[in-house]
Amino acid sequence: MTPLELRATSGLAAIYAVRMAGLFMILPVFMLYADVLPSATPLLMGLALGIYGLTQAMLQIPFGMLSDRVGRKPLIALGLALFIAGSVIAAMAESVYGIILGRALQGAGAVAAAVLALTADLIAEERRTRALAAIGLTIGLTFTASMVLGPVVDRWFGLAGIFWLTALLGLLALLLLFTWVPQPARSRPHPDMVPVPGGLRGVLHDPELLRLNAGIFILHLTLAANFLVLPLTLVNRLGLDPAQHYLVYLPVLLLGFGLMIPAVIRAERQRALKPALIGAITVLIAVQAMLPFSGHWVTLGLALVLFFAAFNLLEAALPSLVAKTAPVASKGTAMGVFSSCQFLGIFAGGMLGGAVLTHGGSAAVFGLGLAAALLWFWAAVTMAPPSHLANRAYAFPDAWKQASAQLNARLAELAGVAEVRVSASEAAVYLKVDPGRFDETALRDLFRRGTPGGGRTSSRV
Repeated sequence: MTPLELRATSGLAAIYAVRMAGLFMILPVFMLYADVLPSATPLLMGLALGIYGLTQAMLQIPFGMLSDRVGRKPLIALGLALFIAGSVIAAMAESVYGIILGRALQGAGAVAAAVLALTADLIAEERRTRALAAIGLTIGLTFTASMVLGPVVDRWFGLAGIFWLTALLGLLALLLLFTWVPQPARSRPHPDMVPVPGGLRGVLHDPELLRLNAGIFILHLTLAANFLVLPLTLVNRLGLDPAQHYLVYLPVLLLGFGLMIPAVIRAERQRALKPALIGAITVLIAVQAMLPFSGHWVTLGLALVLFFAAFNLLEAALPSLVAKTAPVASKGTAMGVFSSCQFLGIFAGGMLGGAVLTHGGSAAVFGLGLAAALLWFWAAVTMAPPSHLANRAYAFPDAWKQASAQLNARLAELAGVAEVRVSASEAAVYLKVDPGRFDETALRDLFRRGTPGGGRTSSRV
């Protein structure tokens, strides 16, 4: 990447990291305050934990579309301001109701789609995949760091201190947005990255995408519900002081991450994403069945390692499957709906988990995750084998701007090309290709030597 693109990628990844930290840093410690927080009940604690996901899911697609009209940076700044305000309200809250309000405002700053759109504005099509990979890696590392830092910050500064730290990180993100992230020359719609009007109907009626959306919903429902119980499990079953919980989370997260990486690489190389998906769901089912009976540190540690290994694999595999499944013209919309389902899962896990905890206890909460995972297993087994096509985007020469239909036809003739979308406004083409058959040299040759008004150039490989 160019120096400008490296600045854009690092700054936007940091903005993503701030929001992830705000979501996950309280996850391992919040339920430890259930007995001391005024007006707290299991249901209200679950609502406070999960309402972030509800407001995020409701607003992220509208925010992404609105950024095409009002500009990326102003909208991201507004979202970060809401995030900071919510963090301050939660930090100053004197009861669970104040935390619920603060968490709702945190989620209302739903800038994820706008950040992706700004990424697309600043990074050339040919290098955009690298930028997204860097942002994705940052998200994964932030999740791990947040789970470890949460108990450490709580030990020194309490629950309010976590929210104050989140507010300070939000201010840092605002500073990075205006001093480090470059200003794009212009903003354009990016259908391969963010939702576009008119694309929702097809995405919501695609049965394979619905299966994947249900999967990410269940995965995050299970995560949120489990953490209504796990912090107290470490205290009551293992007698572990809350300040030492990071000693559990750090090794199990690292081991889970280490188990996930070779599994994902192998699944991609061997074109075995569906078996890997079903295998990870099976592990999730086994873990949910183990957790109610894990009273020793060995069994509980094993269950948590397996949980995070399965969670990380599924978190990595599901977006890849959505990108492979969605039509090239609707990929951004499909990813937006998928992300909304992820956050709705967090909300549902908090609410349902809190209700189940009220009436059935901790074992019933683990049972909720087990039942959801069993339903997901059935949906995954019945899904069609995913395609092994890859998404590619390229800028094309200005000479083709007035001949987009002819360019579309020429590109469709290239070997290995399964789908084509030509965007004259962006001077870009979006392709789904078979990596084993597609020859990028032929495409470059078409761009370089093919002319809209000239003779037909043979471009089949």
